[in-house]
Amino acid sequence: MRDVDIAIIGAGPTGLFAAYYAGFRGLSVAVVDALPEPGGQVAAMYPEKLIFDVAGFPVIKGRDLVANLVAQAATVSPEYLLGVRAEKLTYVDERPVLGLDDGTQLRCQAVLITAGLGSFSPRPLPAAEEFPGAGVRFFVPDPTELAGRDVLIVGGGDSAFDWALTLHPIARSVTMVHRRDRFRAHAGSVARVQALPVRIIVNAEVVRLVGLDRVTAAEVLARGADPELLPVDSVVAALGFTAELGPLAEWGLALDRRHILVDSTMATSLPRVFAAGDITEYTGKVRLIATGFGEAATAVNNAAVTIDPAAHLFPGHSSDAG
Repeated sequence: MRDVDIAIIGAGPTGLFAAYYAGFRGLSVAVVDALPEPGGQVAAMYPEKLIFDVAGFPVIKGRDLVANLVAQAATVSPEYLLGVRAEKLTYVDERPVLGLDDGTQLRCQAVLITAGLGSFSPRPLPAAEEFPGAGVRFFVPDPTELAGRDVLIVGGGDSAFDWALTLHPIARSVTMVHRRDRFRAHAGSVARVQALPVRIIVNAEVVRLVGLDRVTAAEVLARGADPELLPVDSVVAALGFTAELGPLAEWGLALDRRHILVDSTMATSLPRVFAAGDITEYTGKVRLIATGFGEAATAVNNAAVTIDPAAHLFPGHSSDAG
């Protein structure tokens, strides 16, 4: 059993900012995330994506935003518990006790859930399930690993087109396959890719991967056409992902489908448990990273008063402390 003032579940942008802000308020912090590194879905799924709606940055890559947030949080020395999952929530003497799947028990003054969309897993590529070799990936944390390769991207959403834009300058070739002739991606991204020498095969599916130790070719079947064997040595399956609350769904939280209901203080239906970011739901909710930052500060300030009723809700501006 270990003691901590506030345990933050989720190390995405909202959780990282919450860790900084809790430290700014003088609270000890433990950040828990099932992923092996901080950054959440931004780091795992679109580190190279350009983000245009974070205040103060005309544009910033997802990777750089995460690095800045980690550096900011480092100033207050939070403890990171990564690669472990929050499993159980119990109460001892009216205080939350958070049980992790590695057996760790955190006795907390408060818990803040910033788990984004919850635990997520990529939608499978059927052809890859029968392929024993390497060369198929669902995330591309380091695009330079695909430099000089013939890359096949499967999918028609934002991630697929983002990877096409990122990989085109460094890969030997980029080909896209989508099962429909309409795309879910932003129209501007689609137009940018269509202007590049990137082959886009629509109304088609990857039916077989060829190779021994790793992919050397992919068989693509387009509607009304004969099968085509494409020479590729890397396949990026950008087919989206499924998300779920996982063990959090069993804690007794008031939910709206897979979102946690909160009030204006970001308090959940459970005592001393708060939530912020994409995982929350309330009237007028807008799911933006910028929104999550504000919710994190609101949640931490209200948690601080719950922990110590003599504390002030608003601790003053950070510039005053400087």
